[in-house]
Amino acid sequence: MNVTTGQRLSTRDHIAQSIRDILCTPIGSRVMRRDYGSALFELIDQPQHGATRLRLMAAIVDALTQWEPRVRITAVTLGNSALDGKLIITLEVQRSDTQSNEQYQVNYG
Repeated sequence: MNVTTGQRLSTRDHIAQSIRDILCTPIGSRVMRRDYGSALFELIDQPQHGATRLRLMAAIVDALTQWEPRVRITAVTLGNSALDGKLIITLEVQRSDTQSNEQYQVNYG
C-alpha cells in the first residue's frame, strides 16, 4: 500500500517504498522495533572522504540485507547533489522472486 495515497502498489513500487523507508529511518526511532532502519542518519554529516563513504555503503547494505529479503544488493553508488547537498543512493539489486536485475534510486537528506 502506498504510504501517502493508500492505493495498491506494484511489487516493484512496494520494494522501492520499502527501501526508502528502511534507509531513511534512523535506528532506534521506532518504538516497538528499535533495531529497524539504517545508520545513515548518524553518518550523513560526517566528513565526506573515502572511509565515510565506505561506512555509508556498508550501512546501506547491512540495513537492506536485514530488512528487505526480496532483494540482493549487487552494487551501491553514492552521489551528492551539488544544488542541495543531498545524498543520492543508486542501488542495483537482484529480486529474489523474479531473479531480475533492477535499479532503485533514493534521495536522502
